[in-house]
Amino acid sequence: MCGIVGYVGPRDAYPIIITGLKRQEYRGYDSTGVALINDTGLHVFKKKGKVAELEQSLLGKPVNGNIGIGHTRWATHGEPSDVNAHPHQSNNGKLAMIHNGIIENYAQLKSELTKKGYSFKSETDTEVLLNFIEDIQKNTQSPLEEAVRIALKRVSGAYVILLLDQDNPDTIIAARKGSPLVIGIGKGEHFLGSDATPMLEYTKEVVYVNDYEIAIIKAGELILKNLGNERQMPYISSLDLELAAIEKGGFDHFMLKEIYEQPSTIYDCLRGRLDAEKGTITMKGIQDNIEALINAPRYIIIACGTSWHAALEAEYIIEELCRIPVEVEYASEFRYRNPIVNKGDVIIAISQSGETADTLVAIEKAKEQGAFIFGIVNVVGSSISRASHAGAYTHAGPEIGVASTKAFTAQLTVLMMIALKIAKEKGTIEQSRYIELLVELENIPEKVDAILKNGDLLKPIAQKYKDAINALYLGRGYNFPIALEGALKLKEISYIHAEGYPAAEMKHGPIALVDTNLPVVFVATKDEYHAKIVSNIQEIKARKGKVIAIITEGDDIIPAMADDVFFVPPANEVVAPLLSVIPLQLLSYYIGVLKGCDVDKPRNLAKSVTVE
Repeated sequence: MCGIVGYVGPRDAYPIIITGLKRQEYRGYDSTGVALINDTGLHVFKKKGKVAELEQSLLGKPVNGNIGIGHTRWATHGEPSDVNAHPHQSNNGKLAMIHNGIIENYAQLKSELTKKGYSFKSETDTEVLLNFIEDIQKNTQSPLEEAVRIALKRVSGAYVILLLDQDNPDTIIAARKGSPLVIGIGKGEHFLGSDATPMLEYTKEVVYVNDYEIAIIKAGELILKNLGNERQMPYISSLDLELAAIEKGGFDHFMLKEIYEQPSTIYDCLRGRLDAEKGTITMKGIQDNIEALINAPRYIIIACGTSWHAALEAEYIIEELCRIPVEVEYASEFRYRNPIVNKGDVIIAISQSGETADTLVAIEKAKEQGAFIFGIVNVVGSSISRASHAGAYTHAGPEIGVASTKAFTAQLTVLMMIALKIAKEKGTIEQSRYIELLVELENIPEKVDAILKNGDLLKPIAQKYKDAINALYLGRGYNFPIALEGALKLKEISYIHAEGYPAAEMKHGPIALVDTNLPVVFVATKDEYHAKIVSNIQEIKARKGKVIAIITEGDDIIPAMADDVFFVPPANEVVAPLLSVIPLQLLSYYIGVLKGCDVDKPRNLAKSVTVE
């Protein structure tokens, strides 16, 4: 949520900022704006709507200058509007600020400032923080950097802020707590972003700013300090990311591109780790901490959204293969209740971005209670990766579409390898089954590719059901979390209300919804539950429900019963979810497109939820 961009250097700042904002549109937003300093002073331009609308409105405006900041806002305080859009200006007009996060004690600060005569144009917490900084600067006669430091010691909440000062037209002041900030280092120039996408064609050297750090950024100088005013040594990382990875590459939408990338992303996830011929899985984060992992009394997996469905799948796999008790928790609930976490427990935190606010707070809480933290993330250098004791990257590459597809299958792939590695080390899996599952997992990219080659077969099914108001997704065993994920995708992309259930729970309530208008999607690949799910399909058909079934090639029972079927290649039930989820992703995509929805940027959604 919210995208921030900044630039200082010899180039014209405005086109860099606009391009950077467009590259961060996937984060979700409702308004946008820029602030620039040039020979005529500080200029702020902002507008409700898309970046392209702002760009159009600025034709002929004074957008020259070598320093600037830009923002895409996802509303928290105050409705989407021109006034509530960022950047905001201080009461004296000399400071401009953008902000990602929530200032929780803004109401108290606003009351204090109002009594001092400050007025506010917007409904945002950001304008309050900015004027608080101005007030400190005015009363203490201190430099802006020091005023920011004093202010941030007083505020509570999460933030990334970037400030411009008309009186110091060569400097950006930035600070971070809880939301991501990346600084790109060029030759005599610096780039800033919520992620690395705005700076890819300019530099591969970046600094990931840590919590409670303030950055003073000039064209040729970067100074990092903590809130105690102590200089910090910037750690420079190299980006392993190419510009082509964040472009559509001929596809109509990023979501479709990312669905079709899955043979490659799953292969990249396996590459260098799994060798079925040698019977090995090589994962340094597991091997270096194997004693903690095999001796843990239990695992607690915490995640949000799609990552939570990957976690639920992992519960089934780890308990069966490793014989270790697993609990799956929503990070948003885990962080606020009083969970029992004991020393030696293993917390597995799953997050595509590595910045999910609830998950980050939850693992910090668990660390304080003596748990071992293992992070599974997609973004190198992200907050969760740095807060974990150990972990594994999914190597899915940047995922621009808001609805997760390739990141989900990459998470599942990593979790399956982890379970197999631990089971092997723990001695809870027979060698023959271990090798069988390695081979099965190694063959998944080829099988996903085969599914995608038949993807167009889902288009007539999408056409048939695009006007549905509700949908029901059912699965059993390993297919139940995939039913949940399929329902979530349909909700996200097409705005059709959909619910996922264990198929055996159908008669405990959901069957009351069944009529001639309700599509019921069964994830019904061949496994030990197959006969049971056939009975569930018969119960739906007896009530004239419409059945769409995802089934295994060679199944000659369900096609005679279902209204529509889509076949996936045979696979062991442990790895089959990596196949059965693909047609559900495509079905949601095609329905969303037919309904005219913005499938890459669904309404009200943000890619990375970095505030509550």
